[in-house]
Amino acid sequence: MARTFRRPRPSHPIAEMNVTNLIDLGFTLLIIFMIATPLINQEQTIPVTLPSESKSPQQKADKSTHFVAISIDAKGNTYLEERPAPIGIAELRSRLRLYASEAKPPVIRIRGDARVPYEKIIELMDELKKANLLKFTFDTLPASK
Repeated sequence: MARTFRRPRPSHPIAEMNVTNLIDLGFTLLIIFMIATPLINQEQTIPVTLPSESKSPQQKADKSTHFVAISIDAKGNTYLEERPAPIGIAELRSRLRLYASEAKPPVIRIRGDARVPYEKIIELMDELKKANLLKFTFDTLPASK
């Protein structure tokens, strides 16, 4: 008669969970957010005091719309997107021509300081018209009550 010395194993599910992959995912998301957050706030590095306007209903932008910010500070210096240094009119013209040659030209966001001379805004709008970039918006602050 053969005898077996095996112990009966309890048949219960394994209650342990391997969290190594979840930790890797958490660190990956943390790195992505650390890289993306400064890019979101980048345009706020140019010190521009936006003018205020009365509150009104706004249209929602299409998700596929590409925006390009052009800022004019109180001294009249022009900044394109995230560049911290002001650009000259010749470089602005060449960049605007590049934007106009795209298959779907971007919408230009004009971020003019409240104290900038009106003439500077008109000069910028004139350059946009010459480059055939006819879709633009003005960034403002909502009026405080």
